[in-house]
Amino acid sequence: MCELLGMSANVPTDICFSFTGLVQRGGVTGPHVDGWGITFYEGKGCRSFKDPAPSCQSKVAELVQAFPIKSQAVIGHIRQANRGCVSLENTHPFTRELWGQNWTYAHNGQLKGYKQLDTGFYRPVGDTDSERAFCWLLEQLRIKYPRKPANMAAMFKFVASLADQLREKGVFNMLLSNGEFVMAYCSTNLHWITRRAPFGEAQLADADVTIDFYKETTPNDVVTMIATQPLTNNEQWQKITSGSYVLFKDGELQ
Repeated sequence: MCELLGMSANVPTDICFSFTGLVQRGGVTGPHVDGWGITFYEGKGCRSFKDPAPSCQSKVAELVQAFPIKSQAVIGHIRQANRGCVSLENTHPFTRELWGQNWTYAHNGQLKGYKQLDTGFYRPVGDTDSERAFCWLLEQLRIKYPRKPANMAAMFKFVASLADQLREKGVFNMLLSNGEFVMAYCSTNLHWITRRAPFGEAQLADADVTIDFYKETTPNDVVTMIATQPLTNNEQWQKITSGSYVLFKDGELQ
């Protein structure tokens, strides 16, 4: 299956360290060779980098590793295809507009009966179960909330109920963000860690790379990372319970 990567932070932060570990799983330490993508939020805008080539061989991935884009919300994905061909249009993350905001989504898993999902206003571009589920989810939100809801926590609780329905069709691990919040829904495997002062060293599990976060941060920084499997081998990651979700804003659990 695919692997997910997410970040929520209280200050613009680069994700080069964690992305370096994820890239290795795209053909070196893992079998996810059917493309990769990552989306960074910057204010109301977002920029996405995608490539249907394995991340370990991708020149675009090398660019992202070398270019420290700073963001407070990031969604990333490496793909092992099971529904839909290997192509750019089938490469996650997917982004659509809702309530004047860019919503970004990535999925890990496999669904059955997904072609019966009524996507209404939102039309899939590719032919994956993942993108169709995203379009269906947004259509349900558009119907229930014609305008942006004042209570976003209640809205994400509704998203979780939709994810519960999708989970009944198979495996549905998901990351979702509007640039302000980052939501992670777990069907089988998702982990998270929040880093704050006092910062220490972290060692990647998939590459011989160590970073001293004390030298890279300020005492006020709060950064939460989300990943399918822990990216470091010397830190305590928390596993999300199957069938539940976590929601972050500015790096803090909501």
